[in-house]
Amino acid sequence: MTTDRDTAAAHRAIEAVWRLESARIIAGLAGMVRDVGLAEELAQDALVAALEQWPAEGIPANPGAWLMLTAKHRAIDRIRRSERLGRKLSLLARELETGRQGAPAEFDAVPGEETIDDDLLRLMFISCHPVLSTEARIALTLRLLGGLTTEEIARGFLAAEPAIAKRIVRAKRTLASQQVPFEVPPPAERPARLASVLEVLYLVFNEGYSAMAGDDWMRPALCREALRLGRVLAELMPAEPEVHGLAALMEIQASRIPARLSPAGLPVPLPEQNRGRWDQLLIRRGFTALLRADRLGGPPGFYVLQAAIAACHARAQTAAETDWERIALLYQALAALAPSPVVELNRAVAVAMADSPERGLQIIDGLAAEAVLAGYHHLPSVRGDLLTRLGRYAEAAGEFRRAASLTKNIPERTVLLQRAAECSART
Repeated sequence: MTTDRDTAAAHRAIEAVWRLESARIIAGLAGMVRDVGLAEELAQDALVAALEQWPAEGIPANPGAWLMLTAKHRAIDRIRRSERLGRKLSLLARELETGRQGAPAEFDAVPGEETIDDDLLRLMFISCHPVLSTEARIALTLRLLGGLTTEEIARGFLAAEPAIAKRIVRAKRTLASQQVPFEVPPPAERPARLASVLEVLYLVFNEGYSAMAGDDWMRPALCREALRLGRVLAELMPAEPEVHGLAALMEIQASRIPARLSPAGLPVPLPEQNRGRWDQLLIRRGFTALLRADRLGGPPGFYVLQAAIAACHARAQTAAETDWERIALLYQALAALAPSPVVELNRAVAVAMADSPERGLQIIDGLAAEAVLAGYHHLPSVRGDLLTRLGRYAEAAGEFRRAASLTKNIPERTVLLQRAAECSART
């Protein structure tokens, strides 16, 4: 007799297996049926079957293969009901029979790793297809490749669950209506398509690392998911320097997460962080990924340059040992490669640290007219920092208050108002 405890244990196991295997299952099914929406439906059907059967029958020896083969059975059943897809039935049936030959009852037979990897790479490219909006690409990637529920995605981005659900449904419909092929793009299209994949992972990580709004300054679950997918992509595309560059950037940035919040849950600036709490394993992984990118040769790209900047901070045992001159040069190279007021703002910080606050302030004041920075709270925040270093406390207090009024993140607003009060007290 199955007890409630047995059922709960089975459900926990199913959840863990699903999080690990869902992307591979959906990718494998999408490779057969050539429809991402249908592939996810079939995978979900297999999940429901596991929820019904495993508590009573026990967890199979190879849960991932059980889910995959069960989903294939669902695919055959679906195809049988559609005369239009009759020709695919015999193909799928033969593939399934081939997989069964010599396979034990525990479903130990699994698809070859090469096939799985190819399908995963195709799924990454189709989930991040430029025909979709940025928001749709992010939601679909987290759903199909991350195995996150709609509720989890909505919570991660502080969005309404129905809105995320609609976004995912529309994304699948768009891919189907546009007849986007389930394939790795041809060489001529690959750079632009790969840039789209990298952008999605970068945006997911950044939202987790410094949340734009809400009660939490960080959402580590998003960082972990972007990092996991970045590692997968680096294994699938080992000859792409920018893939390793992004992986390196995320590894090094993630290493600081344990030190980025005070006991009160407030942001701790980089110079004030306890570097003894930085995760050295992640730092080493980041250095290794950056070395792989360097060894592939060619001029450093957008992500490689940012990873190199992060590595400068990681190498410094103390904040005082930071090589700000190199960081300033790296930001200069980044600004030449991808001109942006935000990059210039970061370069201003590096110049201020390498040279003087006055030099940094000159660069920042030159950015005041940039429309893209009009509501960007980091501009007055950085300006407040430099004014504080110059002893211009009244002006600094005003900048911190302005930054606090612009941010939607509550912990960050709290810190900015504290800094404004400290500066006011010194006037």
